[in-house]
Parts: sequence; C-alpha cells; structure tokens
Amino acid sequence: RARREGLAMALKAFELDPSLEGVRSQIWDRVNGYRWWKEDIAKKEGSLAEFAKGYRTFGITRSEKGFTYREWLPEAKQVFLVGEFNGWQNSTPLHPEGFGRWAVHLPDKPGGGGSAVPHRCQVKVRVETKDGAWIDRVPAWTRLAWQDLGTNLFNGVVWDPPKDERYEFRYARPARPAALKIYEAHVGMSSMYPKVATYLDFAENVLPRIKRLGYNAVQLMAVAEHAHYGSFGYHVTSYYAPSSRCGTPEELKQLIDTAHSLGLVVLMDLVHAHLSSNSLDGIAMIDGTDYCYTHS
Repeated sequence: RARREGLAMALKAFELDPSLEGVRSQIWDRVNGYRWWKEDIAKKEGSLAEFAKGYRTFGITRSEKGFTYREWLPEAKQVFLVGEFNGWQNSTPLHPEGFGRWAVHLPDKPGGGGSAVPHRCQVKVRVETKDGAWIDRVPAWTRLAWQDLGTNLFNGVVWDPPKDERYEFRYARPARPAALKIYEAHVGMSSMYPKVATYLDFAENVLPRIKRLGYNAVQLMAVAEHAHYGSFGYHVTSYYAPSSRCGTPEELKQLIDTAHSLGLVVLMDLVHAHLSSNSLDGIAMIDGTDYCYTHS
C-alpha cells in the first residue's frame, strides 16, 4: 500500500508540474532511496519511531547498577570518556559495538559508594580520528553543557541529581486546544533588566502575563544549547541539553510545569538544520570527519 501511495503522490507531482519530467529519474531515485532507508530502519530498529528514541540508548544513560556511555562515531579508531572523574586521562576506553557504535559501562562503586561518574561531573569524549589525530568533543547526546570560563569552551555535564533535588511534575499537560494562539518567546531576552533571564524568572514574571493576554500556548526559542548567544539560538551545539545560561534542566521542568498549571501548552522551537559548524563546542566533526552528523 505504501508503495502505491508513493507512486500516486509522485505521479500527481508530475501532473501538477510538467517541468518535473526532465528530472523524473532523479526524483524516483530519491523516492526509492527514502523507501529503502525507511524499510531498513524498520527491519533493524523496529520502526522509524523507535529509531527516533536514540536518547534512550546513546549518551550517558542510567540503570540500577550504574551508567552506560554510548556514542556513534563511525570513523573513530579509539575512543575514551575523559573528565573530572578520571583527571581527564585516557583511562576509560569505549569499546566498538558495530554499526559505528562505541560504549563503556560504568558500574556504581561497591557497597553503596555512589556513582563512578558523579552528578555535575564535567566530561568530554576523546577520539583518535582515522587520520591519527586526537580531538576532544562534547558528547553528542549530553543532557547539559557548561561553559568553562577558563577556556570559554563547553563541556558535557553528567546530570543525575539525587531524588530530593529532582523536579517532579505536578500538573498534567493541557489538552491540545481546538485553535492555537501562540506567544513566541526567548527566555534569555525576556527580562526588562540588562541581563540574561532565567527559566525561573520567566515562570514567575512572564507566564502569568501570557495567560492574562489570552494566549493558550507558549513557544520557546533558543532552548537547545548554543555556544554563540548572539545566534539567537539558531546555531545549535547540543540538541539534548537545555541552554545552561538560563538555568538547570530541573528549572526548565519547573517552567514547563508552571505553564501547564496555567493551562498553557508548551512548544519548543527546535531547528535541526541549523547545526553549528563549531566543532569545539558541538557535534560537528565529532568523529573527525565532516560527514558524521553533517554532509561533506
């Protein structure tokens, strides 16, 4: 059925725009390529939806017995996790798992001694490239990144707060409105004062005004981490890390929960196509090539 629907769509496109006849073969190459990848992903990952849940597998993930760190680095020769926990030394190697995946398991310390990599620990992934060069990169799936004020570079941060420091949502997500009335906002620029506003500032001072003005949704810009603040959030460096300039992941959760308490739907402005070319702070050239997460 999917193939018949794809055929109908393609033929309709040719019908609507006869000038496409000159590139018919190229269009079919793309359609067939898309089908092949979709079927291959479904066969190996279960479905496209499951494939999109990579955050459950990659990055630093927790189990009852410790952490697992996994990264996709198809052109790497050697990979190490380095950070404050091991003195930034090449003492924690990742091992290849196939399909470009590398991983290391980090069991908790015995006898209830805590995590091998503690909460708020700063880390990077150290890679030997196929050309033999050594590079340090921010983990692609990091859930937080902090700027080192000494070097001005960003490091990944292990965010695993103890239970009493985790924000627990109290309010359910509002039902989707029949008609959206969206207020677009930039948290950092929302203060009347000359400073970068925080998630908590926004929750306390801006959300009530949005509600009073009759909006039923708020769309937040510049949430994903971006090393260059002047990019307005459009040069993304860490897609799974909320901007640390505005606070912690727990404080972002509080902002979202406050919006839900006011009946506001929260939307996130995420720009996948605006991946920053800044390889020192982001995921560009993470394995030393320009064709890992980007196209050469």
